[in-house]
Amino acid sequence: MPTITLDHSMMKRIQELNGSIHNKNDLSELLPKMGCPVELNNDEDIEIEVFPDRPDLLSHETMAKAVRSFQGDDPGVSSIEVSDSGITINVEGGLEGIRPIIMGAVVRGVNTGESYTERGTFIQYLMDHQEKLHMTLGRKRSLASIGVHDLSKLKHPFRYEAVSGDFSFEPLASEDVMSISEILNSHPKGIEYSKLMDGLETYPIILDSNNEVISFPPIINGNHTTVSEDTNDFFIDVTGFDEIACETCLLLVSLSLSELGGQVESVEVRDKDGSVNVTPNFGSKTYRVPNRLIEKILGMELSDSEIGRAIRRMGGLLLESRTTTNGSERAERWSDCVVGEREHIFSMPRWRSDIMHPVDIVEDIAIGFGYENMPDILSSVHIDASPLKSSNLHRRIRMSMRSVGLQEIQSLTLSNEGDQFEKTRWPIVSEATVISNPITVDHTVLRQYIFPSLMNLLASNRHHELPQRVYELGEVVHGGGNKTRVSWACAESGAGFSTAKGIVQSLLRDLGAPVSSVSFEPVAEGRGPWIEGRGARVLIEECEIGEFGEVSPDVMSLFGLRTPIHAGEFDIDVISNAIIAFQEGASDERRMALWSLESLLEEKQRVLTEFEEENGET
Repeated sequence: MPTITLDHSMMKRIQELNGSIHNKNDLSELLPKMGCPVELNNDEDIEIEVFPDRPDLLSHETMAKAVRSFQGDDPGVSSIEVSDSGITINVEGGLEGIRPIIMGAVVRGVNTGESYTERGTFIQYLMDHQEKLHMTLGRKRSLASIGVHDLSKLKHPFRYEAVSGDFSFEPLASEDVMSISEILNSHPKGIEYSKLMDGLETYPIILDSNNEVISFPPIINGNHTTVSEDTNDFFIDVTGFDEIACETCLLLVSLSLSELGGQVESVEVRDKDGSVNVTPNFGSKTYRVPNRLIEKILGMELSDSEIGRAIRRMGGLLLESRTTTNGSERAERWSDCVVGEREHIFSMPRWRSDIMHPVDIVEDIAIGFGYENMPDILSSVHIDASPLKSSNLHRRIRMSMRSVGLQEIQSLTLSNEGDQFEKTRWPIVSEATVISNPITVDHTVLRQYIFPSLMNLLASNRHHELPQRVYELGEVVHGGGNKTRVSWACAESGAGFSTAKGIVQSLLRDLGAPVSSVSFEPVAEGRGPWIEGRGARVLIEECEIGEFGEVSPDVMSLFGLRTPIHAGEFDIDVISNAIIAFQEGASDERRMALWSLESLLEEKQRVLTEFEEENGET
């Protein structure tokens, strides 16, 4: 979940402007009830987690409004009054395949602060909010990008058109005139987002009536439109490919500025075909929710007044509760409003883009009512289910591994090419799946082998007591598809190839692999992490299922380990197919023996559990 930090002094100023009181101590209890866990709350700021589906809570202003609603200090108005700015944006041709959507808004008279410091802080938080929306709703500006400008420096009407790469202007925070091609190749923002312009021959530009560049979306604004400490009137542009993402971004930025006393004004977007779109549209959205759905999900009956209070705390309104007269004759889905049954009509803010279904309304009712106030009862919803075909095999693998003293771990599917291939000396099975924007150098690819993850775990625990015997049954990625593998690694003295072979034989026996069809062959020289002559390939009916052996000191050194290690890794999908093929051709006597393995494994598990209990182990 995204983590944001809110400044108490900023929150206090916003609440005072809106006739409310900010109590920083109350937030530690209040925000978790709203679904925002508090990580830290001190005298200066509060650090909270926000669910990814709530981009409307990513700024000081929008969070302050949500807090007022939850406290009952907001009247529950789900829309904002918008007046006409008289400003138009004329859209020229040639933008359909470049960046087709454009929206705009004007906000005048924003109280950015009393002092120079307060106004500077405001600008910083405005930029932070803009970037958070770019990362979430905008999907790193690919779906939507935002420009915020000083309106006093612009002359309308504006126009939106496509230009060539030779077109030049002075970009933000620069005193040099640069062409669009130069910006994409040498400007920091151009380099960062140039991939969004790949394959284009012309580029989107917003200009004012003086032919001054307002913005080159989604890359950078023009320098002369820069917001300063003296700015009180703002022009906002949003461009992109997704209409909902663009509209929500525009609404949230406008809402933030309106929370600071600004008056929101609309902008006319005139297309080349003569159509006109007036933005922003702050009109609320209406939802029909059957009472049956609320009772079924929450497990309790709520009165109309309780539902109304709950949804008002979430910024919405209960418009009407009535008997359905226009709806389905019978419920095909949970959300269907059936004629003759009771339904509720809700009005929700348009900026709540996370509300896409009546179930989302019910979730808001639950939060507003308070999970702590709900009865402690079991769900009445009956769901028929059957285990996956793979679950039985996976359970038997886990039981077998545990029976020989191995402890299960779970690690990340993310890894890096050094750990996966260079250190282990294993080949790339198929083209590695590379992470486009890795967070760390250790997590750049999706793993193809599990063994490196176990080695890193043992390295992290190298100062702990031996022996350390671990395994993982998990997913790897080959050629863009998921595969299941099991790997184990044991750091212990006095054990080696024979111990590893014993684990292999025990596992294959417990899985029902025929002893006569299992064979071992030496690993090719220089292949894999094994000591030469102490590594083996395992085959079932000439089908290779994996490898095991003693880990080479050279490999251990690369992982920062010195203790002798024996390990192995098997492809579960291959094992399963090989065993199934054998079972289908087995005799009746052999199949009876295989079917009895389940009870044998359960008995083995029971004995192991009793041993651990007698010896005080966990």
